[in-house]
Amino acid sequence: MEPPTPYVSSEELLKHNTRDDAWISIHGEIYDVSSWLDRHPGGSLPLLTLAGRDATDAFLAFHPRSASLRLPSLSTGLRLADPAVSAASSDYRKLFSDLSALGLFDRKGHTTLLLLSLILAFLSLSVAAVLLSRSACLRVLSGALVGFTWIQSGWIGHDSGHYVVMSDRRLNRVAQLLSGNVLAGISIAWWKWNHNAHHIACNSLDFDPDLQHLPFFVVSSRLFNSITSRFYGRRMSFDRFARFLVSYQHWTFYPVMCFARINLFAQSFLLLFSRRKVENRIVELLGLLAFWVWYPLLVSCLPSWWERVLFVVLSFSVTGIQHVQFCLNHFSSKVYLGPPNGRDWVEKQTGGTLDVGCSAWMDWFHGGLQFQVEHHLFPRLPRCHLRKIAPLVRDLCKKHNLPYNCVSFWKANVLTIQTLRNAALQARDGSKPVPKNLVWEAVNTHG
Repeated sequence: MEPPTPYVSSEELLKHNTRDDAWISIHGEIYDVSSWLDRHPGGSLPLLTLAGRDATDAFLAFHPRSASLRLPSLSTGLRLADPAVSAASSDYRKLFSDLSALGLFDRKGHTTLLLLSLILAFLSLSVAAVLLSRSACLRVLSGALVGFTWIQSGWIGHDSGHYVVMSDRRLNRVAQLLSGNVLAGISIAWWKWNHNAHHIACNSLDFDPDLQHLPFFVVSSRLFNSITSRFYGRRMSFDRFARFLVSYQHWTFYPVMCFARINLFAQSFLLLFSRRKVENRIVELLGLLAFWVWYPLLVSCLPSWWERVLFVVLSFSVTGIQHVQFCLNHFSSKVYLGPPNGRDWVEKQTGGTLDVGCSAWMDWFHGGLQFQVEHHLFPRLPRCHLRKIAPLVRDLCKKHNLPYNCVSFWKANVLTIQTLRNAALQARDGSKPVPKNLVWEAVNTHG
């Protein structure tokens, strides 16, 4: 007769939340992931964020079924004494199971092939215009094609970080390096590190790096308290300089977005030259080197300095559209402090995201991220299926009274600027008390 399985309470589980002692619960089983932190393909940060908590929904969302084969080696032999599954989580898991049974996670369509063809066409036209055209106007405007190339390569880099977009993992890695490092000058290692943290703790002010833009932007007056970023491991100071910039952030938002790529360039190099463990660091650096050869060389082929400057400004400004798109999906949604609670993971994902309604023929423009709620609930689902499952997700949210915000592209911009303006006005008058949640108020007020 087998001995009875020992149980631990949620309070006891929560004590095991450090790098040297990290436990998580999946389907009621307790696993010690301390030894797995540095080997986890998604990095150590997602595991540390959920350490001491139930991670069932997050595990299902981010891992293929094959990942469960590794769990027995990490088992403590313990079970959670008081597992609690909300009705929303229960239905989410059922929907996940239904989508898996239909094979949707494995059917990728031809999106990547089409995007690669589009990228090749845009880049070829830009190079041809720079080298062959006698029109200065046409040569400068070809910079916009480079910007569109960066946008489309960004969608490939994003998708390949969530699921295998090619026929196997090696080709997927090649696609990541080409679309991110070589074509766009952005380290795919940095992108995955940043983006995994964003997905795990969507719209947490201290855990989600996509809301940590001081001194330029804040989306909540809670950031006026100079909280500590758990992602960067440093205090985000809201000093006089930050207060000045934030006070006008609703005016500077679009101009800054035009050159936001500079920050991504810098972040890529900061990661690759840091002491942090980076897989294939040399390959990552060689990919960035390739970008910093071909792009400056293309710009140098222009005959005059004014053309070169306008070409660079135009290419950066066009790709700034993508940076705006990333902000629209989250800036005007619900925010919170602290790590996510594994038992309300579904609620956090739906509350922190905003869908952008558009016609099917515009899906190429939004890269699938107009279905932000769907993407955050099912990040491994190929984008070609997001429109199909949107009604199912809407029904799930309606049934459990969860937020499902969907507005037009124009309205999403309005909400974002209103959110930034509200925080800016609060920043100008430091004597006013800090409101509970400016962003959530903006969402409720404007739809």
